[in-house]
Amino acid sequence: MAEQRISRRLINYFRDTLPPEGVAQIRTASQELSGVWRSGAGDAAVTERTLHLRSVTERWVIDPARNRLREAVDICLVALVVALSVRAFFVQPMAIPTGSMQPTLYGVTVENLLESASPVPSGIGQFFDRWIHGRRYFEVTAKCDGRISEILDPEPILPILPQWKRQRFKLGTEWHTIWFHPSDLPNPWNIDPAKLIFGYARVTEDHFFKAGETILRLAVNSGDHILVDRLSYHFRRPERGEIVVFRTAGIAGIPEATYYIKRLVGLGGDRVRIGDDRHLVINGRRLDSQTPRFEQVYTFVGPPKDSQYSGHLNDRVAQALRMRPRSLAPRFPNGRAEFLVRPGHLLVMGDNSVSSLDGRQWGDFPANRLVGRFWAVYWPVGERFGRGQN
Repeated sequence: MAEQRISRRLINYFRDTLPPEGVAQIRTASQELSGVWRSGAGDAAVTERTLHLRSVTERWVIDPARNRLREAVDICLVALVVALSVRAFFVQPMAIPTGSMQPTLYGVTVENLLESASPVPSGIGQFFDRWIHGRRYFEVTAKCDGRISEILDPEPILPILPQWKRQRFKLGTEWHTIWFHPSDLPNPWNIDPAKLIFGYARVTEDHFFKAGETILRLAVNSGDHILVDRLSYHFRRPERGEIVVFRTAGIAGIPEATYYIKRLVGLGGDRVRIGDDRHLVINGRRLDSQTPRFEQVYTFVGPPKDSQYSGHLNDRVAQALRMRPRSLAPRFPNGRAEFLVRPGHLLVMGDNSVSSLDGRQWGDFPANRLVGRFWAVYWPVGERFGRGQN
């Protein structure tokens, strides 16, 4: 009978997940149906046994609760596999760690709102700014008169959420708290990390505050979160001027388990110079604002400035800005020094030439460490949101 054939197929299909008890009950119900059929007991008895077999089969094989759970697990596993596959072979998310690519791509930046007399928005405004524009606000008011006498290290608010931190400090006789402390701030001054947020607020320990006075009022802007195209370089070679992401393994002075993002300027075999006019000269050809993918880099006017397009600085130009000798570009001491990119290697530099740790210091790196090219900014929503331009 059809109902029995269906039951047998279902048993065979779900044999790996069916418990022995379920198999036994389905087979017993099937045998009972066969016995009634052979005995000629009539249509009513056959129909009753058929419905019983169907009920037993559905209870063990097509039970809605079991089915929903199985489907949910299957969907989650498939989604996980797809996500991991996309990340490994197609697109990888990444947060810009530093300001070395500014103003093309931004790392974490801090604004001292006290200097501009800007207020902190209301709760709804803060929520919108935080999750849409990636902008967090920090404001602390003095509870009493006094000076800062003690600053503790940031600590987790809850053990299960170590990324959520608070920092406590003592002013006068009262302890104050910075909630959800921004531990991802860049530290260009190499000062004690516990005091870093006070450095941005320009607060010193000898400053005397009165009760009700604002101690600090900061806005911290999250760095750009980008998508990295991992697929293209499987089908073509990287091209000069593209913004690329690479592993730092083997580069002296840089943690190995990190990713950097820079602009690709030199390919294997290239002869590279940085002229005193802040223009790259590659294989005898001077790059300028007409060079594809360097249009913005060479739009500078006036002296070099941090987080603005300033071309590329060699060490002689950096020293003219009162930087320590060999601190910015030891491999490019002047406009005549030439660097030869080794075969199978790449040379990269940051767009924020005044403040970028890049190939001017550590040279080239093996091309097989390349991860992919910058594709788009997916958060926060702002002027750089959307597909990027190389």
